[in-house]
Amino acid sequence: MAERRFKKKDLIEMVATLEEANDFIGKQRKLAASNMDETLAQCQEAAFAIGNYLEARGENGERIVRLLENYCENIYQMSLAAGDADKCGRIAKKIRKQLLTIKSAIRNDVPDDKKEVVFFPYKASMWDSLESIWKRATADENCITSVVPIPYYDKNPDGSLGQMHYEGDQYPEDVPVTSWQEYDMAARRPDVAFIHNPYDDCNYVTSIHPDFYAKEIKEHADMLVYVPYFICIDDVVREEFCVLPGTIWADRVILQSETVRKRYIENYHCWEDSQGCRDMFGKAEEKFLALGSPKFDKVLSAKREDYELPEEWRRLIEREDGSRRKVVLYNTTLGAVLRDTEGMLAKIRNVLEVFRIQEDVVLLWRPHPLFRETLRSMRRQTVEEYDEIVERYREEAWGIFDDTADMYRAIAVSDAYYGDNSSVVELYKRTGKPIMIQNVEIKISTTKN
Repeated sequence: MAERRFKKKDLIEMVATLEEANDFIGKQRKLAASNMDETLAQCQEAAFAIGNYLEARGENGERIVRLLENYCENIYQMSLAAGDADKCGRIAKKIRKQLLTIKSAIRNDVPDDKKEVVFFPYKASMWDSLESIWKRATADENCITSVVPIPYYDKNPDGSLGQMHYEGDQYPEDVPVTSWQEYDMAARRPDVAFIHNPYDDCNYVTSIHPDFYAKEIKEHADMLVYVPYFICIDDVVREEFCVLPGTIWADRVILQSETVRKRYIENYHCWEDSQGCRDMFGKAEEKFLALGSPKFDKVLSAKREDYELPEEWRRLIEREDGSRRKVVLYNTTLGAVLRDTEGMLAKIRNVLEVFRIQEDVVLLWRPHPLFRETLRSMRRQTVEEYDEIVERYREEAWGIFDDTADMYRAIAVSDAYYGDNSSVVELYKRTGKPIMIQNVEIKISTTKN
């Protein structure tokens, strides 16, 4: 078991508890010796815990340790005086002064705590929703930061948990990762915990590890902050996104704009009133903050020259004379495939055929990271067809298939966007490059005249 980590405020609160116990004993004219002995033993145990903690860390605590030793001696004297109310009262006055001195010494001698900030991402491809916050936290010398990727499970059609996935090895090299099995929330008790998955067990496709559901994290963190992994298209918010475990249990929810914030508050209030729990999980006006999305920070900072491309990408994009072929980012989403699965798969086949015969354009197909898992969970009969499309595309190797965690490389490398309307479009708009939204019902002829 990890050693208990106290914070400065914990030490002060512990001394305040000792003061309450002392005042209680000092005011009692008749207190059973057994009850007094138990109370005094608890006080002495708390004093030992404070002293050992400070002594082991050398946190300018020598003076406080000596004060605690004197306090414990008076606790012992009070135990000997049990039954003598007047003598206990006199000792209690001494102890009261000692505890005031100890509390003052902790305030003055013990360094202020650094804030413990932990990030709990689950899919590496969604790290962008937390990355710029993490960078600011790591740059703050008053913060101790940890990135703890958590496992997630596919969900079986019956809702049970299926295969577990862990993507801790897929994060950028500059992000130090801590194993989820080694980070002890109960012992570390972080000041702030960030999450980007709001669903807990409410998602039909995946579930994060139950130990990291929002309610569980909230029990151990002073503040839980939820940052959506997605962008709201044209600031339009789907009602169900406003009331999920992540938004309910979070102390703060970071949103992309004031328009989105107002919509969240409106829907959240409706839910509160329907449940009769207004302000029970915090005031909505304080919970929801329009501070912008870290995803916007990421797309604006991503440059083509920042990325070293895989050899198979370079072979397709770069000509022998050093010039480049145009790259079109083809994005396919979950919403589109769930609305019309057969139509969407037919559309993908058609798009691939159209781009296959283009000589000056390279297609960079990037399906949603959960595209296949969604089909497996909710459209199981179509998984084989989708796998066949992907396998053929990859074997023919005339285009790029991007199933990596880094969406921003695809955005930076590409010259134009084609595909479904999604949060990726909102990010792509910031680049100023052309965008065309596909129509699933329209199929383009690939017959050459």
